[in-house]
Amino acid sequence: MKKLISIFMIVVFALTFCVGALADGGAGAPPERPSGNMGNPPDRPSGNMGTPPDKPSGNMGNPPDMPSGNMGTPPDIPSGNMGNPPDMPSGGMGNPPDRPSGGMGTPPGGGTASFEYAASATVSESAGISGETYSSDTSGVSALIVDTEGSVSLTDISVSKTGSSDGGDNCSFYGLNAAVLVMGGADVTIDGGSVTSDANGANGIFCYGGNGGRNGAEGDGTTLTVSNTVITTSGDGSGGIMTTGGGVTNAYDLTVTTSGRSSAAIRTDRGGGTVYVNGGSYTTGGTGSPAIYSTASVTVENASLTSLVSEGVCIEGKNSVTLINCDLTASNTGLNGHATFLDSVMIYQSMSGDADSGTSSFTMTGGSLTSLSGHMFHVTNTSAVITLSGVTLVNEGSGVLISVCDDGWSGADNKAVLNADGQVLEGAALVGENSSLTINLTNGSCFTGCVDGSVTNAKGETVSETAGSVKVSVDADSLWTLTADSYISELDTDASRIDLNGFSLYINGELYTA
Repeated sequence: MKKLISIFMIVVFALTFCVGALADGGAGAPPERPSGNMGNPPDRPSGNMGTPPDKPSGNMGNPPDMPSGNMGTPPDIPSGNMGNPPDMPSGGMGNPPDRPSGGMGTPPGGGTASFEYAASATVSESAGISGETYSSDTSGVSALIVDTEGSVSLTDISVSKTGSSDGGDNCSFYGLNAAVLVMGGADVTIDGGSVTSDANGANGIFCYGGNGGRNGAEGDGTTLTVSNTVITTSGDGSGGIMTTGGGVTNAYDLTVTTSGRSSAAIRTDRGGGTVYVNGGSYTTGGTGSPAIYSTASVTVENASLTSLVSEGVCIEGKNSVTLINCDLTASNTGLNGHATFLDSVMIYQSMSGDADSGTSSFTMTGGSLTSLSGHMFHVTNTSAVITLSGVTLVNEGSGVLISVCDDGWSGADNKAVLNADGQVLEGAALVGENSSLTINLTNGSCFTGCVDGSVTNAKGETVSETAGSVKVSVDADSLWTLTADSYISELDTDASRIDLNGFSLYINGELYTA
């Protein structure tokens, strides 16, 4: 028995010595390891070969049978690429390099809805193109998308778009289904040619600035300059030239005609932008389709602006319209949406999120404003500053110059300042009992009219019976001539600047005497 034990101890010692020798000799020389050891990349540390030096010697008797890659990393997984398959696009999962021109899902810059841009033709690099024809008859597919950071010139192109879209806000905010869509930081020049859209949700030429509809945020530099082009749209929600997302549009001598609902000739929406127009004619024929709808900064010079059944200009929220030597004519004959008044220039805040809240601005210098129905100016649910200088005002509607009062929206006060600079004003100023108006007459301005708080809307509903807060300021060169008894809160002028004309003026309920 002792002899057997001695033999057993000798065998164990010999085996232990052999295993120790293998461990000492194999740690620094991976090439000499058995050929089945498939799990040891060349740069793996030499001491981490699957047999820790302090492991009990009794568990080391069969190293050749140990799985060669027993490191927790199966041999068929690429070394070091845990969770990033080699065929993943380098730009991430949301923007594959071969995506359609505007992105897969969310529009560039972010947004609230997912969709895919698509077009019959896409320009994705700098180019000069002349005389080409583009068309699409498919819903959600533009005729032409220009999506590049480069410069593109398009001369005498012909574009036609049919195929209505039910994309809703995506059409209005991001340019889905537009006849021509310009985006991606492009600098695009279009000269001559024509763009025709006969579909719902199909704006004529759309400039999207990529800010994801975040009002007040900067765009990506997308700039559209279009001149001498004829643009015609006939569907609902299909403006002529459309700017959103911080885009920049410059338009010269265009002929734009729209006939659908909610299809302003010069149209903007969420995310705003900057629009400059010089020359041309802009005519709308649909309900809720003013010549200009502004959720942006819009300046128009030397143009003819005509709205056949809607407001001439509509400004929403903290945005502006400036008209210089323009002829604006409006015949607002049909109520639209929440509106309960008919008017030629409407300034309001819908609280829909399409425009930030703040002071709205309408400035007009020279030219003419002809109001064929309703009130000439109407301010509701916002603060507004209206400045007129040398404008020929023709009021053939209700005889109301301006109304400031409640309408179909709520959430903000009704406040307005009317600045007249060398301006002739005629008509009534109606101010609701919870509203305020300041009238400033300067540099030889004349106001022939009255101030009252008795307000009735186009539905025949009584909105107010007494005047709210009204201040009238008349400088030494200007004059206010009353045409009816008037009710104000404050008067800042010399008595010689007020012509009572046989009527009574009440200031905070007390009769004014010169």
